[in-house]
Amino acid sequence: MSDPQDPDPQNAAPPRAGALGRLGEEASLLCYALQFLTRLPIPSAAAGHGPDRLARAARWFPVAGALVGLGAGLVFAAAALALPPLAAAALALAAGMALTGALHEDGLSDTLDGLGGGFTRERALEIMRDSRIGAYGAAGIGLGLLARAGALAAFAPMEGLAALVAAHAAGRAAMIPAIRFAGYARAEGAAASVAGGMPGGAFPASVLLAALVCGAAAGWAGLAALAAAYLAATAVLARLLRRLGGYTGDGLGAMEQAGEIAALLVLAALLPG
Repeated sequence: MSDPQDPDPQNAAPPRAGALGRLGEEASLLCYALQFLTRLPIPSAAAGHGPDRLARAARWFPVAGALVGLGAGLVFAAAALALPPLAAAALALAAGMALTGALHEDGLSDTLDGLGGGFTRERALEIMRDSRIGAYGAAGIGLGLLARAGALAAFAPMEGLAALVAAHAAGRAAMIPAIRFAGYARAEGAAASVAGGMPGGAFPASVLLAALVCGAAAGWAGLAALAAAYLAATAVLARLLRRLGGYTGDGLGAMEQAGEIAALLVLAALLPG
């Protein structure tokens, strides 16, 4: 009989990570979220690897969005001091797309082309894989840029900075309910690994992070913008579920764009003056 004070090392539980280890892991997950959502040069060693990495990092999407919004907002605040509001808005939008590689605009375009031009589920998914842009996609990107630029033009420099931080955080947060609760429409894809794989506490954590960021940036107006972003993205998700039976990576981009636009419009109505 083995000595109970000398357990088999193979059966022993692994040591728990300390507080510093946990903080380091969360920082690594934030780096992974930034690596996935932006073009920032995040080293792979900082982001880590693993099949469940994206699902665990999704709760940090609002913070990643806030950092993109901060970059775009700083451009807006500086440009608005010397340029007309619409020109400053255009530069801020360009900065945001440069930071993300127009990732979400591309998703919006592909989603609209697929849903608008595909009369069957299979055809819609095929069109969404096509890198070429169609009439629905071009119109959607144009209208989205017009709506965002028009909303930004209503802000004073520092208001615009706050609005962009809140709107970008809200837009990324708006993707997470689909990741947590909906199924993926394809058997494989860039975002397939995250479908249904979020830990149980990750979704509430993402809502809390989004609320903290949006509230800190724009007060109660930021919280109203976050609610509007969730509603807009839910409407897009409902359409995808009806047509495709699930979401896709492009669909997540469309949800982000719908959420970001809705958030900016609400902030334009509530913040100025």
